[in-house]
Amino acid sequence: MSTPTPPDYTEFLQRLVARITSAGGAAVQSPYDGAPAAVADALEAAVVDAGDDLVALSHDIHAHPELGYAEHHAAAAVAAFLRDRGHEVTAPAYGLDTAVHARAGEGRPRVAFLAEYDALPGIGHACGHNVICTTAVGGFLAAAAVVSQVGGSVELIGTPAEEGGGGKEVIARAGGFDEVDAAVMLHPFFADIASHPFIGVRTVEAVFTGMSTHASAMPFLGRNALDAAVQAYTGIAQLRQHMLPTDRVHGIFTDGGQKPNIVPERAAVEFYVRSAEPSTLAELCRRVDAIFEGAAAQAGCGVEVTWDVTPVYLPTRLNGPLTNRYAVNAARRGRQLLPPDVVPAAMTGSTDLGNVSVRVPAIHPMIGVAPFGVSLHTPEFEGHAASPAADAAVVDGAVALGLTALDYLADEGLRRAVADDFDAAGGRMDVEAVYP
Repeated sequence: MSTPTPPDYTEFLQRLVARITSAGGAAVQSPYDGAPAAVADALEAAVVDAGDDLVALSHDIHAHPELGYAEHHAAAAVAAFLRDRGHEVTAPAYGLDTAVHARAGEGRPRVAFLAEYDALPGIGHACGHNVICTTAVGGFLAAAAVVSQVGGSVELIGTPAEEGGGGKEVIARAGGFDEVDAAVMLHPFFADIASHPFIGVRTVEAVFTGMSTHASAMPFLGRNALDAAVQAYTGIAQLRQHMLPTDRVHGIFTDGGQKPNIVPERAAVEFYVRSAEPSTLAELCRRVDAIFEGAAAQAGCGVEVTWDVTPVYLPTRLNGPLTNRYAVNAARRGRQLLPPDVVPAAMTGSTDLGNVSVRVPAIHPMIGVAPFGVSLHTPEFEGHAASPAADAAVVDGAVALGLTALDYLADEGLRRAVADDFDAAGGRMDVEAVYP
């Protein structure tokens, strides 16, 4: 029996790790003062005081991995954690059984801390959503304790099903971000990075229909749906030569027939189509659509193409001034953030935070919890998501997010810069009009 031939990118990865290791910290700059020093100190102290409890919550969620929209243990744990500390909690929320909402302070401006807590099939919290959750919870709780000193309000939104289910888009369509002025969250990684691009993704399913017949006795009476599916797969492989460097298309066969002596009357494929900008994503989807139609015609088959089997994930639009404040606040905790582009932009995925970031200014920094080069979505990363490094990230991340929220609420100049940056990037996108 033969075995797979493993790829040999050892030298490439070694050079990448050396590049990251030798890069040093990025220059951390922000022309804005942010929150008053006494308020910032009080927030940091509140997070540190709650550190053991936050780490325990992180480990609890890590030990009970749940798939998207089934995060009942995690949602209940977050709700109980907040209620035990005096907060009124809505759970379920936004029409979702495993969404959570809490708010503190009065009126606007308002900053939302976004908590994710879904896991991956088979490998649990290999994306570290337990860390995402508890940094958001910790930042919210500490900000809530001092928000009256700067004005405005903060809220915690527990967003289920980031891993393909599009919980944030569902919440957005339920009005969850209508009165939010900025949104903050972070993601665990193998390095500290203030801003790393995440590309958009659309899912598409193509079901080809043919005509069955005996594959040996009377094949001329058949129309082979599997031939159409194979041609579609091949056509997309040929498309890759002509895509943008940031584009990605990858898929699987979900149905290829029943038995070799029956010409398949049904075959199906599912693909993820990714690109770095909404316009280039739309163009790539048009190309993929044409390939499906052409493959069906070539095989004499019909085809039904269904886009957005799960909600579209838009490319992230990360707010510069708000990200810079996060970098300042992370450096306060001793975090050495990498300069931009040290980690190649092509080494990325997609997140439904993109759908929030085109509605309100948002940030999505990365915080180091694993050794350089350990990939997300692997059993190895799952182990690091509850390690001492991850525990430190829970506290550091909660402080940095909490301070960034306070900076926004306290500093009118920062708020104007955040709004100007958001408008310059295209302003609020009517997602529902573009993707009904």
